Amino acid sequence: MFWLKLLKNFLRVLQEGQTPNQIAWGFALGAVAGLSPHFTLQILFVWLIIFIFDINLSAAFLGATVFAVIAFLFDPLFHAFGFTLLTIEGLRGFYTSLYNVPVAPLTKFNNTVVMGSFITALILILPLYFGMKIFVIKYRLHIHDRIVKWKIYQIVKRSALYGFYEKVRSLGGLR
Repeated sequence: MFWLKLLKNFLRVLQEGQTPNQIAWGFALGAVAGLSPHFTLQILFVWLIIFIFDINLSAAFLGATVFAVIAFLFDPLFHAFGFTLLTIEGLRGFYTSLYNVPVAPLTKFNNTVVMGSFITALILILPLYFGMKIFVIKYRLHIHDRIVKWKIYQIVKRSALYGFYEKVRSLGGLR
């Protein structure tokens, strides 16, 4: 039921509401949060950005959920990538001094999976942003009109529960 509600909210957001930029940033930053296997200082910072700026929360939660599943599948690759990054001989002194800074261990950068997944997320953030922005624009121009014609969409739209929801929403009770 959680997945269905998340997808329903996301489709509603695609159709109306915020700009493609806000939706795309939400999805991309949510993906960064979802790729991390632990709750770290940098992920806390990502969620603060999402909550402080006008970024779509439904897209962020969808991105975090989808990429948490993807991250689980790719953990061995993230481990290998993180191990490679952490064993670069020229950076050993940097990592040692960074680990001795009081706040730095909260980032868990010395964990190979955390390091690999976070650097991968940073590499993917712009392609995810631009890809989602293009998708939102194309959805609003072409795909939404086709979905509205589907019988299942029309049945849900005509249901009594949906009518009640629209009535409450028009009164300003729901956004």
